[in-house]
Amino acid sequence: MELTDQQYLSALKTGDITAFEMLFRNYYQPLCNYAYTFVQDRDEAEEIVQATFMSVWEKRDALEIRTAVRPYLYAMVRNACLNVIKHEKIKQVHAAGEIAFAERSVESVTRTVMAAELEDKIQEALLKLPEQCRLVFKLSRFEELKYAEIAEQLNISIKTVENQMGKALKIMRDQLSEYLPMLIILMNGFI
Repeated sequence: MELTDQQYLSALKTGDITAFEMLFRNYYQPLCNYAYTFVQDRDEAEEIVQATFMSVWEKRDALEIRTAVRPYLYAMVRNACLNVIKHEKIKQVHAAGEIAFAERSVESVTRTVMAAELEDKIQEALLKLPEQCRLVFKLSRFEELKYAEIAEQLNISIKTVENQMGKALKIMRDQLSEYLPMLIILMNGFI
């Protein structure tokens, strides 16, 4: 027996489960197909339609359908689909943000570890320099003194400072040659 929209509504409001089942049987599959056109996922489409029917049943007492039942159900399913799509986009944006943050964190930790390792190797290489070479190198590179200032402070000639720096740089280059790629990577973040 087919019921009119008004008969469906009246029966639903009184809690008639048979009327609800008829409504469900008549519209479930077409609504699933309609929902699928939005979400492109059969399981998701079925969940949306089931939730729509649950909502109709739970709100049957206050149900005010001013149009026919069919367009009302289709509008409910369309709105539910749009909410799912919007929520999915929000999840994707959030996930992308989390991935970007994780990548930056890993990169930061990697750079910190590489910098610490390079610092250790530089200290080891410095210890291999003869004492005066090491002192000249530190004054030039770490305290940023000019050759003339170093010569005056150590009471040696500028030519001696130049020779000691040349010797220190050669030894440091030899000692740190395998770490040059790491230095380039680390410097790339600062340039």
